[in-house]
Amino acid sequence: MSAKTIIAPSVLSADFSRLGGEVETVCRAGADWIHLDVMDGHFVPNITFGPPVIKAIRNRTDKVFDCHLMIAPADPFLGAFADAGCDIITVHAEATSHLDRSLQAIRDLGCKAGVSLNPSTPETVIEYVLDRLDLILLMTVNPGFGGQAFIPSVVEKVRRVKSMIGSRPIHIEIDGGVTPETAPLVAAAGADVLVAGSAVFKGGNEEAYAKNIAAIRAASDGAMKKAA
Repeated sequence: MSAKTIIAPSVLSADFSRLGGEVETVCRAGADWIHLDVMDGHFVPNITFGPPVIKAIRNRTDKVFDCHLMIAPADPFLGAFADAGCDIITVHAEATSHLDRSLQAIRDLGCKAGVSLNPSTPETVIEYVLDRLDLILLMTVNPGFGGQAFIPSVVEKVRRVKSMIGSRPIHIEIDGGVTPETAPLVAAAGADVLVAGSAVFKGGNEEAYAKNIAAIRAASDGAMKKAA
C-alpha cells in the first residue's frame, strides 16, 4: 500500500527503565510508528504492559501508536487502549470468537482496526472481514517473546494476503525476526510495515538506532522497487 516502508520499532526491546526517553530517541532516529506489544501471560507466555504505561508515554511523540494486543479476551479492554492513545488496535484472530464484532468495536472507538495471524493460522480466516480492516499483521515468529528467528514459510502467506486485499487500502505488517536480511523477503512479497525490536534497539543510543532503522529501510525499499 505504501510507496515506502513504514518502520515501527517495538518498544518491547527498549530500556524499560527509561521508556519515555527511548520513545523520543527512536522517533528522532527515524521511526515512523511506535509498536506496542501487549502480552497477558495467557494468550502468550509472557507479560508486558497495559493501558497505563501506554498513556504515560503518549505525550512523548505524535507518531502513530500501533498497538498489538496479544491478549484473550481482547474485547473488554479495547476502550482502555483507545483511551490510552492508541491509533491502531490489532487483535489476534485466534483470540476472539467474534472477529467481525471486535473489529467493528475498534472502529467505533475511533481507532483503525487490525487483525493479526499466527504463523500456523491460514489467511482464509480473514476473508470475510477484509472490509473492516485497516491493517493485517502477519507474525513471522510465534508470539510471546522478542528476539526469535524469522519463519521463512510466512513469506508465501504475505503474497497470498496481498492478493486477497486487491485494491483495498490495507497495510500488511510483519512482526518477528525482521532484520536487513529478512526485510527484503517480505517487502518483495507485499508487506509495507515492518516491526523490529532487537534489530532497531541494539546499540542503545540514537546514533545506533538511526543506523539500524536506515539499514532495514534501505533493504526493504530496494526490494519494493524491484517488485513494483
